[in-house]
Amino acid sequence: MLTNKLLAKDGNGCPYLQLAPMEGVGDTCFRKAIATIGGFDEAVRDFLRVPSNAHVKSLSKVYCSNELWPVPLAAQIMGSDTILMAAMAQELVLRGAPRIDVNCGCPSNTVTGKGAGSSLLKDPNTLYEVAKSVVAAVSVPVTVKMRSGYEDTALFKENLLAAQESGVCYITLHPRTKVDGYGPPAKWELIAEAKSLLKIPVVGNGDILTVSDAREMLNTTKCDGLMIGRGSVINPFIFHQIKAFFAKEDFIPLGEKMMGYFDVFLKSMSPDIPMRIQVNKLKQLLSFLFKNQKLLEYRQQILNSKYEEPYSLLQYAQSYFYKNCINIFSN
Repeated sequence: MLTNKLLAKDGNGCPYLQLAPMEGVGDTCFRKAIATIGGFDEAVRDFLRVPSNAHVKSLSKVYCSNELWPVPLAAQIMGSDTILMAAMAQELVLRGAPRIDVNCGCPSNTVTGKGAGSSLLKDPNTLYEVAKSVVAAVSVPVTVKMRSGYEDTALFKENLLAAQESGVCYITLHPRTKVDGYGPPAKWELIAEAKSLLKIPVVGNGDILTVSDAREMLNTTKCDGLMIGRGSVINPFIFHQIKAFFAKEDFIPLGEKMMGYFDVFLKSMSPDIPMRIQVNKLKQLLSFLFKNQKLLEYRQQILNSKYEEPYSLLQYAQSYFYKNCINIFSN
């Protein structure tokens, strides 16, 4: 029943598709930009830290529920203080958050050193208490996004069961440990294991770069939905391509859509941001796009370019992909 309500497939049997939260990459500019292309059913905002001295009303103000309207934007919170996490969740619901996600996966040392993110995976009891406090505090769905462990997967099952016991509606699993970072291949077999163990739904996340990857994850794990992060930065059309596959339709990636995507990205930046930083933010976005195998040989040229304002850099970069968008992003 929860699967039907929260992770409903579309009329063609396509699973529920979510845009992942991504620290340092998936900011407001990126979310607004990729929303112009679309295809995803829901997005999750990059995490809001809830430190031990948090003033939750002030911290919650950066969340805007209608940022991508009509696409819902879930709020993700990260911390270990049960009282403050609950209070932050309540503030975010007052601001319109349709779902609260508890971050149990961030691998950053600056985060885990303060007992948050993936450090919650060191102790299933702590994970349980944090998630339970948020569940008890709000009436909207509460979920957990977690990795497979901290240093290893020794507590994998215990953490899954602790999350389920806390009352969350479903779990999103990125099957790498904190120590793994983003390096070795995601172990999709752990998503399948989670599915066989749990009574609540499981969303699969990690290494979905193509339609074939999405199909393989669904077939091998039987997960209830898909969350895509870096794969959508490399190929912003991926959500539409997955939906088109299930609809047995063709989807044509157009250069015009890609240019609109970049235009919104740049226009969403604050005018107070120095030009040098605007160029660097654009380079970061292009650095992912040019990981595409058909663009990879030009990636270093883009990163080493010396443009002093972003639109000049964009004009240079588009010469590599604009006219060949259909071929480059074919799936």
